[in-house]
Amino acid sequence: MEIPRRTSLFFFSLCLLSSTSLSIDNFHQAFPIVEPAPGHTKLQLSREGLEAISRITTPISAVAVIGPYRSGKSFLLNQLLSLSCYEGFGVGHMRDTKTKGIWVWGTPLELEIDGVKTSVIYLDTEGFESVGKSNVYDDRIFALATVMSSVLIYNLPETIREADISRLSFAVELAEEFYGRVKGEDVAFEPSKLLWLIQRDFLQGKSVKQMVDEALRHVPNEDGNKNIDQVNQIRDSLAIMGDNSTAFSLPQPHLMRTKLCDLKDEDLDSTYVARRDQLKKLVASIIRPKIVQGKTLNGKEFISFLEQILDALNKGEIPSTGSLVEVFNKDIVERCVKLYNERMVGLRLPMSEESLQSSHETAHNEAIKAFDAQHFGRQHAKKSVDQLDEQMQEVYKNFVLANEYQSSKLCEALYTRCEDDMDHLQALRLPSMAKFNAGFVYCNKTFEQQCVGPSKQNYEQRLTKMMGKSRSLFIKEYNNRLFNWLVGFSLVMVVVGRFIIKFILLEMAAWILFIFLETYTRMFWTAEALYYNPVWHFIVGTWENVVYSPVLDLDRWAIPIVCIIALCVLYWRCYGKRKHGARWLLPLYNNQKNGRNRERSE
Repeated sequence: MEIPRRTSLFFFSLCLLSSTSLSIDNFHQAFPIVEPAPGHTKLQLSREGLEAISRITTPISAVAVIGPYRSGKSFLLNQLLSLSCYEGFGVGHMRDTKTKGIWVWGTPLELEIDGVKTSVIYLDTEGFESVGKSNVYDDRIFALATVMSSVLIYNLPETIREADISRLSFAVELAEEFYGRVKGEDVAFEPSKLLWLIQRDFLQGKSVKQMVDEALRHVPNEDGNKNIDQVNQIRDSLAIMGDNSTAFSLPQPHLMRTKLCDLKDEDLDSTYVARRDQLKKLVASIIRPKIVQGKTLNGKEFISFLEQILDALNKGEIPSTGSLVEVFNKDIVERCVKLYNERMVGLRLPMSEESLQSSHETAHNEAIKAFDAQHFGRQHAKKSVDQLDEQMQEVYKNFVLANEYQSSKLCEALYTRCEDDMDHLQALRLPSMAKFNAGFVYCNKTFEQQCVGPSKQNYEQRLTKMMGKSRSLFIKEYNNRLFNWLVGFSLVMVVVGRFIIKFILLEMAAWILFIFLETYTRMFWTAEALYYNPVWHFIVGTWENVVYSPVLDLDRWAIPIVCIIALCVLYWRCYGKRKHGARWLLPLYNNQKNGRNRERSE
């Protein structure tokens, strides 16, 4: 079962490729590029027509004809292309509309515009107000044709109605949103040139320009009708767009309209033929390449542009210029967010919350300024600004979290270092209040200078609490440790003075210190009362000066110094007496009576 299925798929693919190649070989025909989606309310692309456009490599300009159904749009396009009905766009003589969606003529007209070779494509659109369609569908066709084209021919039979003016509201909004920018700058796209084409036999002594001007005059609205006000606003905007629109009249080509496809130019009304040729020249004179975001488009770029526009117009219940503004501003928003991110990435975290907020505001303002210089749209650009601000806020939140993490990491490391330093000071071999205070101040100063960011306040409280406990514990243990150390020291000095160096004064001083600490204090003071005695303060002051100073830290150098002194004493004991004798400036123990000259008893 699997092999036949694969075989069928293979042959189906070959059929598709062969059909595609056949259609590509013959471009001298019309192709659908946009067709109605199921439900006939939205539009979708037709890949068959896109093949015809994708092969174009030169800048593209599009001429689109819009208007009511059965108004002769397809016949007009064939006349502009010098094609008959049988080789050009299909012309319908029945009551239903012939063209569905938007069609393109497969062979572009090559023109040189301002020294640039330009491919002009002609677009036929589905007529308005035909049976079985919604107004929303007509609006989407009109909007898409307005955006795609460089020249928009508004084909109207006989006269201009209020409904015809109302349909131009989208074109007016496009002009207000996009065309108001300074020329020469990076514009999204220039709205198409609007050509009013009135097809009728006579104008009752008025020119077509006068007829358009009269149609665009304000309509009295004494009753305050909202619909009339809306149409009057469109009239005002169209009047302002006067330099972007023109008007032209075209008489009927022949009385027998159902036979037009069978008639040659010699059979058509001579006035019509002359006016048609003038219309060709007029269209050729106002054609310009399609400009999108500052550059012309080739076939593939035009298709990409068309896909973006179609997605935007299909959003929501009705097409809106706001959705188009979002499409054109999307890339600008992304570039501005990238600019903001680049400015924020350059920050060195952690940093204080105030500094981070200030840097955020600076980068935010720079991004907004860049957006204001590049964005498209006037009224509807606010939504894009909101999107930009929202995305920058999301990025900022990530930086706030990163700053909190880096701050916590740094402050935790500093706190741990201070905690280790305090533990080390608690375990000094030679307790010193001066050294503890110096370490205490250094730890506080280092933490204050290096710990930054939102975690600083929390860790400052923890550090203050921890160091307060360490200080209280050190002070409590300091006097006890010093007292015990001095008692032990006095006993050691007694032994050293009596048996090692035999220095009487050293031994006596050591005995006095020992007796004072162990006997006198117990007779007159308690151990705690001793710590408030001036004599004890003198002893503590002397101890602090000996043990710790900026020049010498005895706790660090005690062992090397003791070793050096021991070596010196050992040297003196072994070699000093023999070489220099045993004379001292201070009294020593005299052991001569027990010396070597004493006779041994029998």
